[in-house]
Amino acid sequence: MRYSFITLAVALLPWYHVLAQDDDAWIPLFNGRDLTGWTPKIVGYEAGDNFGNTFRVEDGLIKVSYDAYDKFDGRFGHLFYKESFSDYIIRVEYRFVGEQIQGGPGWAIRNSGIMIHGQAPESMSLKQDFPVSIEVQLLGGNGKDPRTTANLCTPGTNVEMEEQLITRHCTNSGSQTYHGEQWVVAEVEVRGNEIIKHFVNGDLVLDYTKPQLDPNDMDAKKLISDDLMLYGGTISLQSESHPVEFRTVEIKLIQ
Repeated sequence: MRYSFITLAVALLPWYHVLAQDDDAWIPLFNGRDLTGWTPKIVGYEAGDNFGNTFRVEDGLIKVSYDAYDKFDGRFGHLFYKESFSDYIIRVEYRFVGEQIQGGPGWAIRNSGIMIHGQAPESMSLKQDFPVSIEVQLLGGNGKDPRTTANLCTPGTNVEMEEQLITRHCTNSGSQTYHGEQWVVAEVEVRGNEIIKHFVNGDLVLDYTKPQLDPNDMDAKKLISDDLMLYGGTISLQSESHPVEFRTVEIKLIQ
């Protein structure tokens, strides 16, 4: 079968999105040495208190570790970058390692996330589990069962898909399953309130529009003014009871 140039170009668009990017435009958010520019917020502790050295830099990686915990005890954590963003692409390389800490919930095995359009860490209550945000949920496989990654979860938020308001908490992507301790590349293209796209290893796996605050959520209610719509916000990385490592965290600003 013969293909036209246009047909071939359209078929290759998801790969082109990732591979044809100008590398000089990528801005590293992580310097490879320390957590300069990042603020931890862990349930039960004030913003800036990195309980148990949960978030640390070792071997040039951001590591989420629990060796100083006796048990998890609901201490969900997030590591926030110092700036907020609206229109950008964020690229993260991650992998899950080791075993989940005792006391972590079953759903949190090999589970982390990239939170976007989020609130500031200082605005979170002391015992608030998750920032009001859009979560790009990162999941690892258990070695046998299908389990997609770069899913969508919505703590305190909603989105639209095909012009329909989506109020369920999580929506699975169309990604493959990634078992073991392999590195996976997740990209998120964020265009303010217009559209958000999730990519995994170069493949488009999910997209949606109009991220917005959920007026029925107690934490979101504190942030609502005249407009429910979210146009930008913080970026953070999750600690949900399973050790995870981040090798690359970088951003490209777009217009």
